[in-house]
Amino acid sequence: MGRSRYKIHEPTHPHFVTCTILNWLPIFTRKESVDILIQSLKHLQKEENLKLYAYVMLENHIHLIVQSDDVAKSMRHFKSFTAKALLKLLQRENAHTLLKQFKFYKKAHKT
Repeated sequence: MGRSRYKIHEPTHPHFVTCTILNWLPIFTRKESVDILIQSLKHLQKEENLKLYAYVMLENHIHLIVQSDDVAKSMRHFKSFTAKALLKLLQRENAHTLLKQFKFYKKAHKT
């Protein structure tokens, strides 16, 4: 998931958040990848007092309405954990094409 462009002025208020996959690659097409998202959100609910009001998961992005003690911090943790877990899943499943695409687009994304 890409870099945040959000400016959060009220970190404890509910926020509508969208997280996208780099270059909109379709990662959330399998149950295992969706499970990673759900487990990450459950962990944040338990450990960081995240309140999840609504979510929509599509094949290449997710929309959330969330609230926590610090929304920016919670989203950083969510994106970091899920990105690492998804890459491990792709490596375990030998998804070489997607991994190569990530490597290519990551270089292009860096400034």
